[in-house]
Amino acid sequence: MRLRALLENDALGLRLLGGEDELDRTVRGVMTTDLKDPSRYLSGGELVLTGLAWLRDAADAEPFVRILASAGVAALAAGEAELGDIPDDLVQACLRHRLPLFAVNETVAFATITEHVVRQVSGERAGDLAAVVDRHRRLMTSGPAGGGPEVVLDLLGSDLDLRAWVLSPTGRQIAGAGEPLDSGLAATLAGEHLAATRTGRRGPHRLNAAGATYSLFPIRNTGRGPAPASRDVRETVLSDWLLAVEADAGDWPAARLDLLQGVTQLIAVERDRRDAARTVRRRLAQEVLELVQTGAAPAEIAARLRVAAPVLLPGLGTAPHWQVVVARVDWDQEAGQGTPVDGGPVAQALLEEILVDPATVGAESADRIAVAHSGDEAIALVPLATAPLPDSEDEGQPTAALGLHADALLAAVRAPLSAGLADDGRLTLGVSAAVHSAEGLRGALEEARHARRVAAARPGRVCAAGHHELASHVLLLPFVPDDVRRAFTARLLDPLRDYDRRHRAELIPTLEAFLDCDGSWTRCATRLHLHVNTLRYRVGRIEQLTGRDLSRLEDKLDFFLALRMS
Repeated sequence: MRLRALLENDALGLRLLGGEDELDRTVRGVMTTDLKDPSRYLSGGELVLTGLAWLRDAADAEPFVRILASAGVAALAAGEAELGDIPDDLVQACLRHRLPLFAVNETVAFATITEHVVRQVSGERAGDLAAVVDRHRRLMTSGPAGGGPEVVLDLLGSDLDLRAWVLSPTGRQIAGAGEPLDSGLAATLAGEHLAATRTGRRGPHRLNAAGATYSLFPIRNTGRGPAPASRDVRETVLSDWLLAVEADAGDWPAARLDLLQGVTQLIAVERDRRDAARTVRRRLAQEVLELVQTGAAPAEIAARLRVAAPVLLPGLGTAPHWQVVVARVDWDQEAGQGTPVDGGPVAQALLEEILVDPATVGAESADRIAVAHSGDEAIALVPLATAPLPDSEDEGQPTAALGLHADALLAAVRAPLSAGLADDGRLTLGVSAAVHSAEGLRGALEEARHARRVAAARPGRVCAAGHHELASHVLLLPFVPDDVRRAFTARLLDPLRDYDRRHRAELIPTLEAFLDCDGSWTRCATRLHLHVNTLRYRVGRIEQLTGRDLSRLEDKLDFFLALRMS
């Protein structure tokens, strides 16, 4: 029952002194006490009745209220028979701890309130149990097979007044009843679920977010029996869905928890069905990949692409452009547990999710993505839509492929995936340029693999690199051996660092600014707020200490690379 219901019953003689915003709290029991510290007898959710015999002076109110709030009681009801008006110190302490406070009229016995609460709570529990059993039967007979998870979520909303959503591990909404969940909130819920799963905490996981309490139920089983007990959580943590319910499952009886577990099993069956539908697309991608890697003739690859195009882009009249994305998930075996995890299938399932537009609702939106895995890496063959070039007016004019960008792919999913990878996992991803023919696929695959290696050389749990970075000097830097990098930077920069340390001359910042301004004396002096002559003196000192000439392109480039590698 709710606190609000107690206040609305005039026979109970309750008067609210504070906590109007908390009247929707659930009362699960009642306790009468005049102990200064009743914590050992509290389990949370109680309406605490007290005659205030423990209140000797003003200092007693704060610790008493703090004990009740820490124990999670629903509210405090203080009798007026002993002291008359409730002391203001008690009122203020309850306000500070957001604990609802009632005054009990001296004409009302605590036994009256106790009997009412016990009768109401017991009746609600019995009724709730019967209703849950009936709803469980309805859910099991309705099932999601005909209408998807939305059927089950609609029943949760209409029969149990529960708002719920099915989310992917990246926080993308797969199903929901009513208003869609805010994308930022969904990512937060997914990240909390992944973090809790990695630490081994049992579901449902609960958290407060955006002013509400959510309970997160893992959707792990397939409906064909429990998963093997020895299965490493890292094999599934980045691919399992979750059920997010706007409610505090800590208040629920066992029967309702069992009902929600049944819901997750129904949704898992639907997940199995949709995964089976991906088999054709995965097979197409695997066949194309094998042809490309074995050096098959372009005509043979083109024929296979013509088969793939109608499956991946139904109704498309012409062959699309293609893009290749390579992903790899690596686990630190020393930090992990058990036997090594096969990263290929993990990366495959994760890449299938990442390539879906995060703003798209529904699981079927992944139908146009074909992902294979080879060894520890997953490889996606992505068909691209095309658009007329800006200067094109006729239908016969050239078109440009609307391609994927590495950073954009991970922007919306970096936070939740980092939580799932925890301290022992890494995701690296590389994206090729768009190609319009079978001849270009082999080069696109190598380009995507090379870009992924560039990403792997960067710090962080989730990293990506695109084809545009392969035309820059930054491609070379990650592959320079560490001892060579240290020797090169020390030879050029250590004399400047030593001089700066002794004289506070700021030669290193001056060198950075000079190179950033392309050697322009005027622009560099303005940026550093120096006179040009002072700048010339500093640059001259840099040249003297290093034996280099900053008017020469070769020496400028050496300094630039040394600063980048330092």
